[in-house]
Amino acid sequence: MSVSTGENTYETREFQAEVKQILDIVVNSLYTDREIFLRELISNAADALEKFRYENLTNKNVKDGELPLEITIELDDKEHTLTITDTGIGMTREELIENLGTIAHSGSKAFIRQMAEANQKDLNLIGQFGVGFYAAFMVAKKIRVLSRSYQPEAAGCEWVSDGIGNYTVGAATDLPRGTKIILELKDDAHEFAGVEVIKRIIKQYSSFVSFTIRVNGEQINTVQAIWTRNKNEIKEEEYNEFYKFIANAYDEPLYRLHFSADAPLAINALLFVPKQNFERYGFSRTEPGVNLYCRKILIQQQAEGILPEWLRFVKGVVDSEDIPLNISRETMQDSTLMSRLRRAVTGRFLRFLNEQAKADPDKYEEFWKQFGFFIKEGVSSDYTYRDELAKLLRFESSKSEPGKLISLADYTQRMKEGQKDIYYINGPTREIIEAGPYLEVFRARDLEVIYTHEPVDDFVLSNLMDYEEKKLVSADQAGLDLPALDEKPDGEQLDHETVQSLTGWLKEILGNKVTEVKESTRLINSPAVILNQDGMMTSSMQRVMQAVNKDLGAIGRKMLEINPRHELIKRLAALREKDEKFARLAAEQIYDNALISAGLMTDPRDMVNRMYDILERALAGDTPPTPE
Repeated sequence: MSVSTGENTYETREFQAEVKQILDIVVNSLYTDREIFLRELISNAADALEKFRYENLTNKNVKDGELPLEITIELDDKEHTLTITDTGIGMTREELIENLGTIAHSGSKAFIRQMAEANQKDLNLIGQFGVGFYAAFMVAKKIRVLSRSYQPEAAGCEWVSDGIGNYTVGAATDLPRGTKIILELKDDAHEFAGVEVIKRIIKQYSSFVSFTIRVNGEQINTVQAIWTRNKNEIKEEEYNEFYKFIANAYDEPLYRLHFSADAPLAINALLFVPKQNFERYGFSRTEPGVNLYCRKILIQQQAEGILPEWLRFVKGVVDSEDIPLNISRETMQDSTLMSRLRRAVTGRFLRFLNEQAKADPDKYEEFWKQFGFFIKEGVSSDYTYRDELAKLLRFESSKSEPGKLISLADYTQRMKEGQKDIYYINGPTREIIEAGPYLEVFRARDLEVIYTHEPVDDFVLSNLMDYEEKKLVSADQAGLDLPALDEKPDGEQLDHETVQSLTGWLKEILGNKVTEVKESTRLINSPAVILNQDGMMTSSMQRVMQAVNKDLGAIGRKMLEINPRHELIKRLAALREKDEKFARLAAEQIYDNALISAGLMTDPRDMVNRMYDILERALAGDTPPTPE
């Protein structure tokens, strides 16, 4: 239907049926937060400005070429209207009809078809199609669009609709180049005529749009999107100020990575590592700190899909033109695309950390002390990046200076010729580890052992299993495949028959506390040692399991090895012949001492009472004389 008013002709048209379906979906099902409409309109305005800027480079015959490229928003809280205006490329009457009333360009027909095929159950498909303008109907009961194309001969035009069944198109006079959209807000959406509300939304989603955004005359977006600039042109102060803004921080970052890539996706990224890890100090779990943008428009704040969870401490921005600049900002449903983006950004960040670790080991140690836990978490939980993460692990070792850390690569470079395995042992401190019995066999053979101090470390290395085809083996495991000693240890040892008799007797005394008692080939100075027979379960891991399961007796399959050269073992063999009751006490105490060395003694009550019995016998002079 057409209505003539003077020289102007207004034409009322029906929305295509597919557009009606889209409007229903967008308004009722698509967005979880209505304020997203403003982000969509600003995004469209920025696109229009960018298109004009490109057109103006090659075509000087344009309408209003002197107009500044900007976006203005005017709010009227009495009339309850919001007006957004851009000085971009504008639209002709035909383009208004084509872009807003039909589905010729938006791809919406394919969207409707796929929704039908999915019986309207798969809203994941929405993010693939450009229908963002219609989000304005979530808050507006009526929308007017006034537009004037950049083409000098084109006339101004007006598009009006309530978003229900039809729209009206007519001519409009005295319009400058660009597009003005006037929203008459619904009764339950009057808040969007408030200046502070609109400023907050712009700062949250559109702070980095490269064109000026003004609200009632005030410029809102004052922080530059420096990740899109050449890093050689950016000053250190600019980087630091941007970090403080994006991370809500007061200090400077520890690390910064600014990179661009064209394949497999177009990516501009600016990532920061803070100096402090507050999760380490008992604060709540760190939320993801990277925001996802497309052409400087926020798609998702604190996006969970850009980096793996174990990199949640990283702050910054990832901007990819390949992410659809439309509804996927809300739904983030294109899992294949996000997976490619995550692999690209994660891989580049891990390479960066490895480069920094080699270039400045002392600074990397500072990083490791704060964020090493997250790297360990990644090794334990994410097979995809395990090899890259293994290069970033750092530990002390028997050949490192106290407090200095080494990498697994450092260890393998120092390995003995013919050495097949990488050895590690867990203990609360370096001093406790080195005072225990487990290092004796390695010292005697000049083999390096990695020291792990955190309970999680053994889980990490057990999950890693190997590094550069060298198996990771805990030093408290039974049956280690070690080279023979060049010289036998000093001291006479018990004869084979006595040793066999003593180990059998000890197994009888200790019962199911141990699976086996045998002569040790690894002990030098200690009388006995507890060894794990489960190759995947170290003593440290068992201590964790004890605490988690609240089962103080659950120490797994254990073997007791005795040193037949040690004076205590030789005296035990003699005592057994003269006073078996006292020898039993001594045997149980030797076993408990071995448990203490392994860190597995959790209930000392029986041991304390036994020690009192032993002291009472010793102080009473009842112990037999030392055998010759």
